Amino acid sequence: MNNPPSLTRLLTRKNALNHTRIDIQQRAGDSAGEALLKIRRVAITTNNITYAAFGEAMQYWDFFPTSEAEWGHMPVWGFADVVSSSVPGVEVGERFYGYFPIASHLRVQPERVTERGFYDGAAHRKTLTSAYNQYMRCSADAAYREADENYQMLVRPLFITSFMLADFLQDNAFFGAEQLVFSSASSKTAYGTAFGLEAYPQVRRIALTSARNKGFVQGLRCYGEVASYEELMSIDRSKPTLYVDFSGDEALRRAVHQHFGESLVYDCYAGSAQNTQFLRPLDLPGPEPKFYFAPVQIRKRNADWGHAVVNQRFNEAQLAFIRRVSDAQDPWMQVEEHQGFEAAQALIDDLHGGRIDPQQGHVVVLG
Repeated sequence: MNNPPSLTRLLTRKNALNHTRIDIQQRAGDSAGEALLKIRRVAITTNNITYAAFGEAMQYWDFFPTSEAEWGHMPVWGFADVVSSSVPGVEVGERFYGYFPIASHLRVQPERVTERGFYDGAAHRKTLTSAYNQYMRCSADAAYREADENYQMLVRPLFITSFMLADFLQDNAFFGAEQLVFSSASSKTAYGTAFGLEAYPQVRRIALTSARNKGFVQGLRCYGEVASYEELMSIDRSKPTLYVDFSGDEALRRAVHQHFGESLVYDCYAGSAQNTQFLRPLDLPGPEPKFYFAPVQIRKRNADWGHAVVNQRFNEAQLAFIRRVSDAQDPWMQVEEHQGFEAAQALIDDLHGGRIDPQQGHVVVLG
């Protein structure tokens, strides 16, 4: 087939994440051992802003180098089709789910090719977290449903964090806590975690959210109590408490530590779209905040249960969560599709500025 003559990509300024630009350049020709993927659709959420915010600290910028020091590829999750390949087992026309730049194409060097998919063996990705290098063959993915592609893109990367965070907390007996306080409780990752803990009613789940989003969070009915940030002081401070921080707000973290005092048994920092600082020392009373990183718990459970069991449990939980968020009578999420790179720019600006309805999930169709 004739290869496309150009590569279109959306670049993000590393020190100003709401600043993006569209770049079009000549695309290199095919080489042996490579496959060219045409990126069809991607989900863009606050989670992707988080990837960019921690691009240096967590090496997220390194997955898709741009050759421009001040500009990076914001990673996203989505679906792509193989348009050319010289690798046996990776055939033209096949569809894969995985980690992509916001771009028209991605060239990969498939290795460890199996029925399930492949890993990109490009040299610059060898030292990076392998979970982000895997591309799943849709025809062999037990969790894949064509009609659910938008929900899978929106839910899966967030829900793997939620699923493993819920597992991490219960695996550690909630560090002795009797109540969990979630900041940014309207975020999909936060309420996905709360959903994953519904089997543990002995630990009360308390939502902290903005006054604007309080009604939405109450409507989810996956938290036992919902308070606005201004109502933090009304939360019972006598019970052993675990703070699950999705906001990254340093003033809020300080207020939480001061309010709960000796009752605060653990501070679990699960990432943030708004704070680009990597857990600066703040000289807080109580436990030192600990950064939660899903791949660490995934590795532990792969050792505990085996990879097949981890996959089975996650797939079942993910399908249950998708059924819940897409329920026709009482949806937690409504998907909005956007077309093209300019729409992606506007969406990123709104996400970075916190101007997104928490009930909306956003997908960008690129091809």
